[in-house]
Amino acid sequence: MKVLIVEDEIRLAEALEQLMKQENYECDLVYDGEDALYYALAGIYDVIVLDVMIPKLNGFQVVKKIRESKLDTPVIMLTAKGETSDKIQGLDYGADDYMTKPFVPEELLARIRALSRRQGEVIIEEIEFGDLKLNISSYNLESGIKSIPLKYKEFEIMKLLMTNSKNITQKEDLITKVWGIDSDAGDNNVEVYISFLRKKLLFLNSRVVITTIRKVGYKLDVENV
Repeated sequence: MKVLIVEDEIRLAEALEQLMKQENYECDLVYDGEDALYYALAGIYDVIVLDVMIPKLNGFQVVKKIRESKLDTPVIMLTAKGETSDKIQGLDYGADDYMTKPFVPEELLARIRALSRRQGEVIIEEIEFGDLKLNISSYNLESGIKSIPLKYKEFEIMKLLMTNSKNITQKEDLITKVWGIDSDAGDNNVEVYISFLRKKLLFLNSRVVITTIRKVGYKLDVENV
């Protein structure tokens, strides 16, 4: 899971980041509303944790602009205020949940988990393509009786390729979604991890291959025997 934390209190932001990492969640931190909007609109996050009282744009303005952009990423708003009117305003602007500081960390995690499987969505444990299965919980890639664990970036790349198997996955999308918006990663980084994955497909004796689409990106194909 990838979470965006928007909080201008540095110590709290870092504590929330550590909390996410303990759950093996990927986490980006930003400290003002303008950066929050920029990061959120990339559309790469599963959940956004958004403080109300932040500089430049407040949390209400940020969530309103997010929803105006037709982005449906779940948003939990955090505030030191407990007035009902503030909660109503946040929810009316498009927030999915609301927590008043101070809060119990375990409750925040529970709400993040709940929002990541919003009503009506199907919780997928495995993704399949050809003779491959990718286990979402264990990060294992399987073919027949063989199985091999993937590192985080290998897993994220393979998940993107498998969920987008009917289309070409562009290198730029892989960099943004796997390494992050502000990463210095480039084409070479992607190529290295694609090479790792190809070796693992060979180990699995899979008929699935990663095809390079020159100057564009990658696509999964199944070789005929």
